[in-house]
Amino acid sequence: MQLDPRTKLIMVFSLSTLAVFVQDNRLLLLVLIVSVLLVAYFTADFRFVKKARKFIILFLGIAIIQSIFAPEGEVLFKLGDLTLLTAGGLQKGIRVILRMLIIIVSAVIMTGSSAREIVQGLIRWKVPFEIAFMVSLATRFLPILGEEARDVYIAIQLRGIEPEKLPLKQRIKLYSYLLMPVLTGVIVKARELSTSMEMRAFRAYPRRTSYLRLEFKQQDYIVIILSLSFLMVILLLYLLNIW
Repeated sequence: MQLDPRTKLIMVFSLSTLAVFVQDNRLLLLVLIVSVLLVAYFTADFRFVKKARKFIILFLGIAIIQSIFAPEGEVLFKLGDLTLLTAGGLQKGIRVILRMLIIIVSAVIMTGSSAREIVQGLIRWKVPFEIAFMVSLATRFLPILGEEARDVYIAIQLRGIEPEKLPLKQRIKLYSYLLMPVLTGVIVKARELSTSMEMRAFRAYPRRTSYLRLEFKQQDYIVIILSLSFLMVILLLYLLNIW
């Protein structure tokens, strides 16, 4: 189903809002399931599943930190007199991971729309073109930043250095050295982009026209109503403690 990018933005807004405000793990799990179903229906892009595995270590770290500094509930694991894991810490760790997964999965919904469509959708919402263009540039620069980091990391490995085998102190020092070439590469690309925009007389005229015209269709109205209704229902279930 081809949806207007504004419709997708409303869907992402509804899911992300629930991820931030809802504190009940059962409701958060329900929101995550709905998010995954929406991704399966609209994009069928499940590359985020591989990235989600990396959150297991983060989940354990959050649960242990919460158990040490804010112990709540039954003690599940102790090391001498030090409490390492409690039921409350485990619940908080699950809550944080569910929130992060909801935000990541909901953002995948936008991958079906091009940067030009997103910019045009924001303009139709009366967002100034400069701000909409900045949002588009930000979304396109994130992958570039990742590519720069991977290139520098591979260059280090080609020199016979295995960061995973280094002690923690040396590894942190190595990563601090990697940060400078990555940022330098991004700044150089940003400068080239700025020069290119000036050569094309960016903002030479107060108004801009576009061949791309976005119009809401019947399916867009249906999805918007369902998204906002889902947002209100989950918030009411949480605030009234009905669940």
